[in-house]
Amino acid sequence: MTHTPTTAGPPRDTAPDLRPDGSPPHGRDLTARRPARAARPPLRPDIQGLRGLAVTLVVLAHAGVPYVAGGYVGVDVFFVISGFLITAGLLRETDRSGSLSLRRFYARRAVRILPLATLVSLATIVGCRLFASKIRYAEFMHDALAGALYFVNVDLARSGTDYLREGSSPSPFQHLWSLSVEEQFYLLWPVLLLVSWKLIRRPWLRALPLGVLCLVSYVLGVRETGASPSWAYFGPHTRLWELGVGALLAFGAGALDRLPRQLAAAGVWLGLAGIAAAATLYDDDTPFPGHFALLPVLGAALVIAGGCRAGSPSAPSRLVGVRPAAWLGDLSYGWYLWHWPLLVIGPVALERAAGLRLNLALCAAALVLAWLSLRLLENPVRFSGALRQRPTVAVALGLGLSATVVSVAVVSTSFPPPITSAVRVPGLATALSTAPDPQARLAGLLATPATALPRNLSPELTAIKAKRSAIYHDSCHVNYVDNRSPACVYGDPSSTKVVVLYGDSHAAQWFPALEQLSRQHGWKLVSLTKSSCKTADITTVNGHGPYASCDTWRKDALERITELHPMLVVATSSEVATPLKPMTDPLRDWTAGYTRVYERLTRSADHVAVLLDTPWPQGDPLECASTHPLRLEKCEPDQRDATKDATLREANRQGALRAGATVIDPKPWLCPRSGNCPVVVGDTFVYRDDSHMAETYAEALTPVLGQELRKLGILSGQ
Repeated sequence: MTHTPTTAGPPRDTAPDLRPDGSPPHGRDLTARRPARAARPPLRPDIQGLRGLAVTLVVLAHAGVPYVAGGYVGVDVFFVISGFLITAGLLRETDRSGSLSLRRFYARRAVRILPLATLVSLATIVGCRLFASKIRYAEFMHDALAGALYFVNVDLARSGTDYLREGSSPSPFQHLWSLSVEEQFYLLWPVLLLVSWKLIRRPWLRALPLGVLCLVSYVLGVRETGASPSWAYFGPHTRLWELGVGALLAFGAGALDRLPRQLAAAGVWLGLAGIAAAATLYDDDTPFPGHFALLPVLGAALVIAGGCRAGSPSAPSRLVGVRPAAWLGDLSYGWYLWHWPLLVIGPVALERAAGLRLNLALCAAALVLAWLSLRLLENPVRFSGALRQRPTVAVALGLGLSATVVSVAVVSTSFPPPITSAVRVPGLATALSTAPDPQARLAGLLATPATALPRNLSPELTAIKAKRSAIYHDSCHVNYVDNRSPACVYGDPSSTKVVVLYGDSHAAQWFPALEQLSRQHGWKLVSLTKSSCKTADITTVNGHGPYASCDTWRKDALERITELHPMLVVATSSEVATPLKPMTDPLRDWTAGYTRVYERLTRSADHVAVLLDTPWPQGDPLECASTHPLRLEKCEPDQRDATKDATLREANRQGALRAGATVIDPKPWLCPRSGNCPVVVGDTFVYRDDSHMAETYAEALTPVLGQELRKLGILSGQ
């Protein structure tokens, strides 16, 4: 998995303060009646302007503006700013009092981030209830709960390795991942700093534990980017070093104030250039974070370091801190929190297709909401004298706000929005299993499809995506990283009649039918499937490079099939693939790739059945059906458009025939002779997402597939 810029995070540290200690901007003391405090540090308009630049990059990237596809690096800039400002405040407190008050620290965090985060989360829950996907409503409520409890990044890291969720649209709460990363960091860092302050006397050595953690985190980030990109992107262990760079910068702030003016200016220019280069040169296929995160992180560090020098700021620091940029910095936290739910829910609520103009309009609306939130909510709560003087009350307020979101999410999950249905209909599985000619019976049902969701749909619409066969539960369908399938045997493990299922996830979708046949006829079923790994002997592209693990897995799988000498191999893969090397004649080259594999299979097995790819729906039919439950014709793809890639389909057919394999076209099992392909047949939904059959539909096709395999002679006499 490569980076998806839809998941860049918001600025959430101490914005909109210009002072690292959390005092109000513009020299205004909103709590003047309190006892006098120690002198505050000088204002840093350049940091506020850097916030404004970072949030603008993130928002523009999310809106789909050309030439800033790498704007997601704005989150890395925010991590550095947060680490610097928070640590600078903690260091001043330790210098002033000789210790740290963890209670006061978390009180400041609570009143800073939670009021607005709570408001946006509650508003988003309402938006989900009214406009968002009914299919994923429970999932969205879980995301709201995870965001309130600061573990949504862990959920995203885990789901990023879930092949079945790849085509899903993003969650309106997904942007809270970076808030979770920060809070996880700040559970550790103040305690570590306090311990270091107590145990280590030399000031410069107090940064050593953090330096070691940063180095370890960076190495883990680089390693995980190749091995598990979702964990690399969302994991706290791989992002700690970015916050840590800002924190280490705070330790050296005293030395940085003596930087020569020209050197400071050069550093700021270089830092800005690095951030701009990352934003414009990176894209979805950049293996991020990894080594590539160094450019925006070090760029942000250089900008901050250049502004630390004493005296008047350099020209580039003044440029970064110009009033419009600083104004955006004031609104950065609110702008990010508001813009993402609007981008996700707004087009659906307005019944308009998402596009650049609409996205920019929604982002502008989010900026207005951010300004109102700052004036009416953030500043009044944040600079409340009562809360500043009573940290225990502030912490309690924060816990109460988090509990409110959790409670609303839990209650909302218990009362999901209803999906309209029509009358009850006969069951598909029963109709096919009792029919003398299952294929003819299915053809009749396809010719008269349902126009509305049946009341007895099984499983119900909201449960279809979650229903998975045993090979997913048993981790037998391997992911992009694994080079070898585990020993996965089903049916009758002691049988000498071996059947092998071989291919990618479009092979795995046939597992329910093959498992039923294996149980009925006493076969030993061996599953060998891997995500997006084509049956053809062609190196394809995965993410940003060659899909090498697929080539290794394919070689191992073919060797295992040779050793098994199965009675039957059922092979298939999807019609979506990009060859690593450009092809002058794609049909010829793909045919050769399929032929090489199928010839080897025909030498190893008694029979080889090559299933062509199933018809593809248009978009996600489950989402469509939840929106139009009584007008399912709106969700039915025209079968003329259901072939994903005609070249790969024909190459697969020709390769199988050249190798002497049997070709089975399942299209008549999903589409009638003419017209559209239905999404519901009898009481069963056909698809589980935008390319795969639903598990229940595949299982219902057991007698149809068995009827086809009977033609090979392997079912005769049984």
